[in-house]
Amino acid sequence: MKQMLFLLIIALLSTNSFAAAIETGGAKSEFNSIAVIMFVIFVGATLIITYYSNKKSQSASGFYTAGGNITGLQNGTAIAGDYMSAASFLGITALVFTNGFDGLIYSIGFLVGWPIVLFLIAEKFRNLGKYTFSDITAYRLEAKPIRIISATSGLAVIVFYLIAQMVGAGQLIQVLFGLPYTAAVVIVGILMICYVVFGGMHATTWVQIIKAIMLLLGTTFMAIIILYLTKFDMHYYFSQAVQNHPKGNAIMSPGTFLPDTISAVSLGIALMFGTAGLPHVLMRFFTVKDAKEARKSVFYATTLIGYFYILTFIIGFGAIALLMGNPEYTNADGTFSGASNMVAVILAKAIGGDYFLGFISAVAFATILAVVAGLAISGAGAISHDLFVNVCKNGVCDPKLEMRVTKIATVSLGILAILLGIVFENQNVAFTVGLAFAIAASVNFPILLLSIYWKNLTTKGAFWGGLIGLITVVSLVVLSPSIWVKSFGFSEAIFPYDHPAIFSMPLTFVLVYIFSKLDNSQRAKKDREGFEAQDFRAQTGIGASEAIAH
Repeated sequence: MKQMLFLLIIALLSTNSFAAAIETGGAKSEFNSIAVIMFVIFVGATLIITYYSNKKSQSASGFYTAGGNITGLQNGTAIAGDYMSAASFLGITALVFTNGFDGLIYSIGFLVGWPIVLFLIAEKFRNLGKYTFSDITAYRLEAKPIRIISATSGLAVIVFYLIAQMVGAGQLIQVLFGLPYTAAVVIVGILMICYVVFGGMHATTWVQIIKAIMLLLGTTFMAIIILYLTKFDMHYYFSQAVQNHPKGNAIMSPGTFLPDTISAVSLGIALMFGTAGLPHVLMRFFTVKDAKEARKSVFYATTLIGYFYILTFIIGFGAIALLMGNPEYTNADGTFSGASNMVAVILAKAIGGDYFLGFISAVAFATILAVVAGLAISGAGAISHDLFVNVCKNGVCDPKLEMRVTKIATVSLGILAILLGIVFENQNVAFTVGLAFAIAASVNFPILLLSIYWKNLTTKGAFWGGLIGLITVVSLVVLSPSIWVKSFGFSEAIFPYDHPAIFSMPLTFVLVYIFSKLDNSQRAKKDREGFEAQDFRAQTGIGASEAIAH
């Protein structure tokens, strides 16, 4: 009852904040009562889910994995809901709208990573792990150093991913309610903390499932209406886009957003291999009962995600065809008058009126909440399960203390997400997620892949190779034009490219290989000898002692 009362108070405070901002005249956009009602209904429904999930999230297993009782279909839909983030719906649509063809690199890149997950990782991952992806890398290697580097790199990915979601959420609520951006970000952070602290993975899973269904229905309807308004004639559809866009024919060819080959290839590498290193996505494989259900999860997720990215292509070019030529949405020089990150929401009102605007706004907000909740659980797991329990406490910890640390970590991540969302207000959300993928591809993916498939991997190789790779990729991201110039205000970037994966991912692989090959310590011998036992368990799911006996 206490939890429900707290959640209701949060909902009331959020609603009062909306009303106060409107009454004080702080609104910058027109207040839309229909959109607000739909928005509040969704928030209320998700809080009810959180309340009923509370009893199932008291243990570590319930909090991190929903007890492992999620089916393959449910988990696949939840993965799709987790993966189809604000970067996908708002960011990719905005990139296609702004840059045309170049924006599609994100759509294709986000999708093509899934076969890697399906064929190389999913089943073995489920058989080897328990709560976090660090469980896999630490299976035969020395636990402390491996968990430190895995958890640290995982948290770096989560932080950049959180930035994108918080920026998208802040801009969405700013447009919908007219709230100041900072207040909007604070409200989203508070709601995220409530979902995770009180509902855990069970609540997050069902919010992700509901959100995935709503998002696919909404974007399908939007795409159909766009095609109807452009007469289901693809020649007319694209010719209108070319005619309306300030860049003209340039939007139909690469080079408007990614001006050089290195940037394009580097982004492609990050998106392709980064998927297999996202801790909040990988964590979802522990919510199913066995490897077979994990494989089903990837199949369903890939199908839904692939369909969704086709829709983002239609919506992005449709927005050019329908909005750019309309004086209501363009400036005198032909440029778009609104925020590019919100073009999908603006298009929803243009083609479906206030009711569809309300629905799409609620869906977009659901998208963000579902993703940030998954990120928060993954981040809390890295801090509590990996660093606190297995590093600080040597794997021995009272379950109640572990859960207390987990919830403190969740609140801390929520506060950090709010602060970062405010600092990076002007970043494109899809671009920021691309940076998270670069870190995942450069550190998590090499360590994870080699720990599963390469028998000569050693603790020293994984730790030092991963650490140098992590320092390199984060440094290059910070020194890039997008952060060093656009966010920090310096006149010139030290590193000339926005996407560093083409340099940092090979570096990590090479360093891990060299350090492992040169390592002749007793620990290295033990690491190599443990590969066969690990591989047997990865193939069969049988416990370590049985694998060794076999």
